[in-house]
Parts: sequence; structure tokens; C-alpha cells
Amino acid sequence: MPSDVSSHVKEVRVMNTEEKPLEQPKEETSRTRPRTPNNPTTTGFRVSDELWAVLQPLLPVHPNTHRFGGGRPRRADRDCADAIFYVLRTGCQWKALNQTTLCPSSTAHDRFQEWGEAGVFLTFWQQGVDQFDELKGIDWAWLSMDGAMTKAPLGGETIGPNPTDRGKGGVKRSLLTEGHGVPVGLWIAGANRHDMKLTRPTLEHIVVARPTPTEEHQQGMCLDKGYDYQEVRELLVEFGFTAHIRSRGEEARELAKEAGKRARRWVVERTHSWMNRFRRILVRWEKKSANYLALLHFVCGLIAFRAAGLFG
Repeated sequence: MPSDVSSHVKEVRVMNTEEKPLEQPKEETSRTRPRTPNNPTTTGFRVSDELWAVLQPLLPVHPNTHRFGGGRPRRADRDCADAIFYVLRTGCQWKALNQTTLCPSSTAHDRFQEWGEAGVFLTFWQQGVDQFDELKGIDWAWLSMDGAMTKAPLGGETIGPNPTDRGKGGVKRSLLTEGHGVPVGLWIAGANRHDMKLTRPTLEHIVVARPTPTEEHQQGMCLDKGYDYQEVRELLVEFGFTAHIRSRGEEARELAKEAGKRARRWVVERTHSWMNRFRRILVRWEKKSANYLALLHFVCGLIAFRAAGLFG
């Protein structure tokens, strides 16, 4: 390397070192805010005080069967309710509760089955719909019904091959909602059952008293083309409903023509989406139909109370 080039490189290096001042070491500052303790469970997935005030009076009284009136202390119902709600909301396995501070998995599952057999969650749903009717009012003028298929990897009762999932086991829930989207009727069957076959059992399991329709106050039933059968139309007449059966494309074109026109049939599809936010029912892991129905009843009750504005 020529001497003039090497001298120029040295001058550049000296200039760079002179331009950059040395960084002073930063002083370590002590943490003023205390650290949040690690919590293995999410506090947002607990039973609130408002929810517990409604749920507690519905729970059955457990008699002490010990011959001397003693025995091992029973786990508090509030702890079991927290564990059940945590499983319903997060979709975790029952055994995963053993890694939390909520409740042992066997205790929570036994209490869940006990309350399900006692009809606690069905009564909870009925009270939620009654509260919504009292505060907001049920819109009986426009009802909508539709089915949704769910995977069932473990099999069990009321399971059938899903025609949209290569014949794998699945379950279909048929849901009936009022005009605002609050669920008022529910039934389950195998995934291979056609929607129109579930119309009668869904209408027969409406959980609240239904007013008698009149000429002035008709009760419309919005259905898609899957229900476009004479058998369904005759069934709706038998129950006193006015049939409104149309495809999704027809309704979309009508809504595009008339600005501000309210959708009717899509209300039930939105409610299905609300239900899927409770991750435990997104995939059916319960083999017993009674357990799966109890979870669905609990979800429908929570949706009804929230629609009434009681749980936020």
C-alpha cells in the first residue's frame, strides 16, 4: 500500500474516534412498581359476583350422608363454578385444572355432572331469557333457525358421520333465536341429520312460554333453502308460524337494494358465532349427550343475560 494512502486511512480512523464520544455507563435504577405475581389461571375467566348471584340459588343442596355428620369437607361450590366456567371459556381439558389453583379436575367434573342432572344450566338459560324479555322484550315477530356442525373426535352419543368432513364423527346443533339473536330453542343430533329433520324437536324445546300468534301479531320464521320442503311448511303452520324461506343470495340482493333494511335470517348465524367463542363447545369432547347439552345450555344462558345487559 502506498504511503499516502496508508496515512489517509490513519487520519480517517483518528477522526472517527474523535467524533464519537465514549458512552457513559447507565446507572441502574431500582424497580419502583412491585412485580405482578405469576398466576397460572386467567382472572378474566372466573365467575363474576353478578353471575354467581344468579347461579347460586339454582344449585341443589348437598345432604351430608356421613353417619356421624362429619367426613371430609366438601369443596366450595364457588370454586367448582369457577373451574367449570374456566373450562367452558378456554376449552382446556378437565385434567388441565390440576395445573391451576381453581379446583381439582375430578371434583369439578363430578360437580358439573351433578348440576347438569339437576337441570341447573337449563334453568339458568330459562331465567336469562325471562330477564331479557322483562328488560328488553323478546321479538317474536321475527325468529330464525339454522344448524351448525361440530367435530366430535371422541365419539359418543348422538354422533354421526359429517358429510363435510370426510365422514368423520360430528354433531349438529339446531338453534332457534328471536329477533335480537337471543337463543330460545336448541336441539342436537348427529352431523348427518338434515336440518329439516331437526325442525320439530327444536320448536318443541323452546325454553319460555310463547305467546299465541294472531293476524295482527304474526310470528315469522326465517329459514334458508335447507328447509324448503312441504313437510317443514306444514309443520310451521301447525306451530302457528309464518314461513319465510329464502336463500342467502336472495336476502343479500334485497339488502343491497334497500339501504337500512334489517337482516332477519343471519341473526341465528351470528348467534352461532357467539357460541363458538366459548371454546369448549367449538369441538365436542364430551361423550355423553347430557354433558354436551349442559354446556350448550350454560352458553345460551350467558348469551341471554349479556343481551339483557346484566353481565356486561
